Amino acid sequence: MNGMNGKTTSALVQPDVTDVDYGTAKKERGKLLYSLDYSAAQSELTVGIKQANNLMAMDLGGTSDPYVKVYIIPDKIKTCETKVFRHTLNPVFNEQFNFPISKSTLLKSTVVMQVFDFNRFSKHNIIGELRVELCNVDWNHVIEEWKALAEPAKFEEENLGEICFSLRYVPTAGKLTVVILEAKNLKNMDITGNSVTDTLTPERNPYVKVQLALDKRKWRKRKTSVKRNTLNPYYNESFTFDVSFEQIQRVNLVISVWDHDAVTRNDPMGKIFLGCDASGNQLRHWADMLSNPRRPIAQWHNLLSAQQVNSTLTLKKRIPLASRMPF
Repeated sequence: MNGMNGKTTSALVQPDVTDVDYGTAKKERGKLLYSLDYSAAQSELTVGIKQANNLMAMDLGGTSDPYVKVYIIPDKIKTCETKVFRHTLNPVFNEQFNFPISKSTLLKSTVVMQVFDFNRFSKHNIIGELRVELCNVDWNHVIEEWKALAEPAKFEEENLGEICFSLRYVPTAGKLTVVILEAKNLKNMDITGNSVTDTLTPERNPYVKVQLALDKRKWRKRKTSVKRNTLNPYYNESFTFDVSFEQIQRVNLVISVWDHDAVTRNDPMGKIFLGCDASGNQLRHWADMLSNPRRPIAQWHNLLSAQQVNSTLTLKKRIPLASRMPF
């Protein structure tokens, strides 16, 4: 791997006694082994999530279902997630994530690595986090380092709310059914897109758009009804799409929440996508659907900003008429 000056060396830093009190002294949250490497030639940062050790148990059975979320601030244009490991406090991830970033931006940025406990039907609890200021990293080396997890910061994390929906695929019939169940804790925005901090009755009118993309081309879309004056809408609305078994391997499902406005344009409130190009919890939900044909699989997901999703899943224009397609 290439450092900032093109040299290729490696540095392994083992945990020492100074790491023990990193974060909070009251709770031992465990340790995380990660790596950092920057290629100046490609303007790309590679973050490796190697493994975790002695994680805090979050479940009643004395274990956790950990995964790691990785992003860079202050821009936060891309968020990556590892796979979920079931019933373990010592997961081995061995995953790498690449972030395009210039050298000048790199030196003003911070890598955030957050370890979560996965829950299918409730909010994912954070176990702990690491924040590495990249201006303090010696880029002449590939850094591979153990650090104790800290108590999560109570600032910066933008919570756009959560959405729950179920997926069901019947391969013999070529039917994909998406049921939009409900959303909660949607972020109240004013007309400029800024957060509203008062406690007045929200004047948001959310609806959900369900869109399919085939080979990263916009394909089919449906939308729910509009729910008036709420940040916690309940829908329970079902949409069925014709998707052959051959096509399901090339499909992405985009779920977006919008604030309906009868006068001005509708504003995006949050977005997420699942499918062949997804990762982390979104990919897991999609894989669970495919491995359980004919069975509805429901799950809660944290909404991301439209900018984050669009930077990861770049969709092209709509697919041409069916008569012109080779399938």
